[in-house]
Order: sequence, then C-alpha cells, then structure tokens
Amino acid sequence: MEYKAKIVSVDDNRLNLLLIESMLESMNVSIASFTDPKTALKYIRENPADIILTDYMMPVMDGVTFIKHVREADSDIPVVMVTAVDDDDNVKIAALQAGAYDFLYKPLKLYEFQVRIKNLLNMRKNQLLLKDRAALLQSEVFAATKQIEQREFESLSIIGRASEYKDMETGNHIKRVAHYCRELAKDLGLDDEYIRTLFYSAPLHDIGKIGIPDNILLKPSRLTDAEFVIMQQHTVIGHGILIEADGKYLKMGAEIAISHHERWDGGGYPGKLSGEDIPLSGRIVAISDVFDALMSKRPYKDKWSIGETIAYIQNNSGKMFDPALTDSFNRLHDVFQDILKSYDDSQE
Repeated sequence: MEYKAKIVSVDDNRLNLLLIESMLESMNVSIASFTDPKTALKYIRENPADIILTDYMMPVMDGVTFIKHVREADSDIPVVMVTAVDDDDNVKIAALQAGAYDFLYKPLKLYEFQVRIKNLLNMRKNQLLLKDRAALLQSEVFAATKQIEQREFESLSIIGRASEYKDMETGNHIKRVAHYCRELAKDLGLDDEYIRTLFYSAPLHDIGKIGIPDNILLKPSRLTDAEFVIMQQHTVIGHGILIEADGKYLKMGAEIAISHHERWDGGGYPGKLSGEDIPLSGRIVAISDVFDALMSKRPYKDKWSIGETIAYIQNNSGKMFDPALTDSFNRLHDVFQDILKSYDDSQE
C-alpha cells in the first residue's frame, strides 16, 4: 500500500483551508485542517505529520507562536508559514528563528504551491530515511559493542580462573567477591558503568598468584616472614600482567591487583598507601575478599562464624578498612551471607 504523506493545515479562515485542500487533492496526500491552532497543536502532538502549513495572522495564536509550540513537540518536521504579509522582514525573521522552513504568500499560486510542497515532501522523505539509517547504525553499533563486551567477559573469566589452578581457593571465591563488590558499590551510590566495570574486574584480584612458587602458595600452614614477603609479590605480579592492557576491565583489574591488600591506616602492602590514596576499587575488593576468606574453610584455618566475621570487620574499621565501606558492610552483611550460600563451595 502506497504511503500517503500527512499534511496539517492551520488557518482561522475556513475558505483558505478549503483552497489548500483543493490544491493538494491531486497530490495523493492526507490533509488535516484546523481553524483553531490549539486544537491543531493537540493533534500534532498525538499524530505524526510530514508537513505543517500555518497562517500568520490568527486571533487565538499567531503563526510564530504556533511554530514555537510545534518545535517543542517536534524539532524536525517542516513548517511553512502561509501569509499575506510579504514585506515585513521582522515577521520573516521571527518565523525563521521560531523554526519555519519556508514561506508561501497569499494569494497562493497553484503550480508554485504544489512544487514547493513536493520539494518539502522529498526533503521530509530523505530526513526520515536518514533517521532510520541512524537508528539502524546505532542498533548495529550497540549489538557489535555487546558482542565485543561478551568476548572480553569470557576472556576475563578465563584469566580470573587461571589462578585457581595453583591456588587452593575455588572459582566460587572469585564469583562471590565480584558479587560482594557489586553490592557495596551499589550501596555507595556509584554509577552503573563503574559498578559494571568493578564486577567484571574484581575476579582478577589474585591473578598474580600464578607467579608465586607452589611451596609457598600451597603451604598448608602459616607462612614464615620470608615466605610472606614473597607472597606479597602477587600484587605486583598481577599488576604487571594486566597494566599494559587497553580494556577498561583489565585496567581496573590491574588497579585492584596491586591495591587490594593496602590498609586504610597505611599498614598494608605493597605501597603502604593509606586512606583515599588507595583506589576505591581496591578498598571495595579488600573488605569483600577478607569477608569471604574468613567465612571459608582453608587447610590452615577453620571457617569463622558470621558473628566473628562481622565483629572482625567492624573492629578494623579505620584500620584495615575504609570506614564508609564498613558502614556499607554493616547494612549488607545479610546480603553477603545470601551470596555465600548461592555460591557454596560444598555444592561443587
């Protein structure tokens, strides 16, 4: 079925509207005519149109004011002022500033009128085609971006799991840490993009452990001071592995790797950073990682109770942990326990 262009015609004189309708009759368009500009505006807001024709001198609302109201609803639709005022530059300038595309002067001449309308309809057609193409391009870019992100997420998962093959911690540990981090970031009111990046970067926090000797990494008892110094290097190693990457997830992963063992009071490692000098991502992962470690059984330690874990984190507010994050944890520890249950190692 052939598309019929929609034209809205506004003039307080009914005879002028009938004349315009007769001139458009042979052009295969649909016409909606109005003597009241306010009624026309309501119609335009509720119905798509391709061209709007408006008189200038109308008692309820002049044409310039009418065009301004049209532009509030649609910034692109061609609007033509049809007027008997052909020698007032002020009116023309005001109409153009309001958003008029063209002028037609009364009395209308049939051939000129039809040619002008035909040209405007062709312009409108091209305008809509460009919009459709822009929308299609945006959709294709969005789909391509999602595909790239999915591939990057898969790579992150593989990288994050690499440390599992040497470490005694499980894949569920890094999943849980990611979820804890997301909840803390939400509670802090951080923006969605940061939360998303943090969620996919947090599992990389211990990637540097792949560079730690097995006799230290897998030791079933407490490390000696010398061994602990070597273990601390996993932060530097992880940062070194990830820092050259261009992707935002790997870059934040590098930031987390080197900062998640820093302490709020400056007693952590490897940089002895303190307070807000520690990247926020590292501070968030720090409290998440400690919670999960305390709540999990290891060869060298038993699982702590939730009460003991909560007390430990609260007692270390302002020492190990950012006080603001400790406050968030106090609000969220029930959510943390739900996450712990959802990714229970015993179910593997």
